[in-house]
Amino acid sequence: MTTTEGNAPSKIVYTATATASGGGRREGRSVTSDGQLDVVLQAPAELGGPGGGTNPEQLFAVGYGACFTGALHAVAKKEGEDVTGATVDVAIGFGPEGDSFGITADLTVKVPGKDVATVQRLADLTHDFCPYSKAIKGNVPTTVTAVEA
Repeated sequence: MTTTEGNAPSKIVYTATATASGGGRREGRSVTSDGQLDVVLQAPAELGGPGGGTNPEQLFAVGYGACFTGALHAVAKKEGEDVTGATVDVAIGFGPEGDSFGITADLTVKVPGKDVATVQRLADLTHDFCPYSKAIKGNVPTTVTAVEA
């Protein structure tokens, strides 16, 4: 067994479980234990695959975006700000890293009716608060940029 050190939550209140099978990212399938998510995995054409399926980078982008957006709303509420209509675009890059592969994450945050400086301040606070951001801190090069909505 391999265990990685980190700051664990004081209490686990929910656990998501999934099973990946087949060829993994190239030609596989991933299913959550509750059956709510069942995806065929295929490498994109850019990586020599057939395309037409979902890949792990897309799943990571969707999960990170959802988590960051929820965290943004929580942070904004604490800060007394309204972020109704906020969007977070997430780009997950994939490429060679030494003799293996790595990813990058670039998040773009937009909040209608808010100036860019305020949105950047909230985005920076959110980056410190979001579980996905904390999970990849120090491992995945990440940018969080506020832009005008």
